[in-house]
Amino acid sequence: MPIAKVLLIQGGLWELLSHMSFFGWLILGVLLVMSLMTWGIILNKWKVYKAAHADGARFHHTFRRRTSVKEAHSKCLLYKASPMTRVFEEGYREWESLIAAKNGSERKPGEFVKLEPDEMEAIDRILEKESNEQIKILEKNVAFLATAANSAPFIGLLGTCYGIMNSFMNIGQQGSASLVVVAPGIAEALIATIVGLAVAIPAVMAYNWASTKLKFFADDLNNFSLEFLAALTKEQI
Repeated sequence: MPIAKVLLIQGGLWELLSHMSFFGWLILGVLLVMSLMTWGIILNKWKVYKAAHADGARFHHTFRRRTSVKEAHSKCLLYKASPMTRVFEEGYREWESLIAAKNGSERKPGEFVKLEPDEMEAIDRILEKESNEQIKILEKNVAFLATAANSAPFIGLLGTCYGIMNSFMNIGQQGSASLVVVAPGIAEALIATIVGLAVAIPAVMAYNWASTKLKFFADDLNNFSLEFLAALTKEQI
């Protein structure tokens, strides 16, 4: 019969935990904090990515139904959860500033003028810069998921080694290898292993999910930047 099961039968989970050393509790405390932070990040990213995806779809639909870039600007800024909104806003602002610099302040904002290739390239750089900034915002704290996924099993393993070491020390002190002597240390080792894996498994799954979503967002921003530049070029023909 497994050691942990023996202790559970004899006195329940609290009895099992009461035999743990200070170091074992320290390991569990660290893993618990990592677990809480991991699930907090997972829930936050799920909420943020869901809103960004939904507003991104609405933004793209609205932008493609535009009659002009200026009209799209007045409508697309409603979808603030989408990173494309910020990219579009920065690109549009740069377009407006180039128009003002080229034609004077008396010209109405948003009024169409022909831009030179180097001016279009300046807009492209602004779009690329803002796209990178938006991806940085979306990936904030995602790296912690990778840290938790990689380190939690080893932290649990540290607790496992310490628990087994305690069992051998108890054997030496008691001069006996009976179940009562070795059970507390083995149980502590098993708990540390289980908790370490319980932290690592959700973290690695969430990290892979977030990384995939970030790739999709990056591709969407890159495609939109090209589409926005194409829209500006088309209006110059």
